[in-house]
Amino acid sequence: MYGQVKADIREIFKKLCEYKKIEIIEGAICADHVHICVSIPPKISVSDFVGYLKGKSALMIFDKHPEQGSKWSRSFWARGYYVSTVGDITEDAIKRYIQEQQEEAKKEETRK
Repeated sequence: MYGQVKADIREIFKKLCEYKKIEIIEGAICADHVHICVSIPPKISVSDFVGYLKGKSALMIFDKHPEQGSKWSRSFWARGYYVSTVGDITEDAIKRYIQEQQEEAKKEETRK
């Protein structure tokens, strides 16, 4: 994900999280995946949030960038996702990891 698509994904995620009162702690949009650390209210399950974020964002991305889809498939994100909770490691460690991923993505982007 590069250029305007990357910028639009960032704004879409911010908007969708605001709607649900979810705080984005840290995030990085890489070429082929996204890292995001969020604070989710207890009344929202993690799987419900991820489904909401991936589903709504895909529709919004296709509205802005119809070229991202194909005539055979309207899927943008991969089916799976990885989730971990902050517990054994600190929030600062997670932030550092995400920032490092973002720096790696920027390096990769400049190489292309």
